[in-house]
Amino acid sequence: MAQKTKLKIKKGDLVQVITGAKQERGGDRGKQGKVLKVFPETNRVLVEGINRITKHTKVGQSQRGTKTGGIEVVEAPVHISNVAVVDPETKKPTRVGYRTETVERDGRERVVRIRVAKSSGKDL
Repeated sequence: MAQKTKLKIKKGDLVQVITGAKQERGGDRGKQGKVLKVFPETNRVLVEGINRITKHTKVGQSQRGTKTGGIEVVEAPVHISNVAVVDPETKKPTRVGYRTETVERDGRERVVRIRVAKSSGKDL
């Protein structure tokens, strides 16, 4: 079984594809999209509008009698090393760092880790 590591990309992040074929050659490099789902066990992320594949599903019938199946276009997961989080200020890919802060909640002090963009220092 693969070792589970702490991932720096979360659901809802805006990410950009940084590897692969260029867009003029039919690839996804440079495209940006929102993370729909994270698969930590395989180190992959599902990104909206990225790595779209055609999937052939078997034709059948549902309870109401409507036909299901055929050819549909769906997103496939991308490895986490092929995407980078987009900096909210410059709209360019950046690395993720952490800043610790002590926050007082319910009368207790807690140490909170906040994700920040390395290039601009803004919170993610």
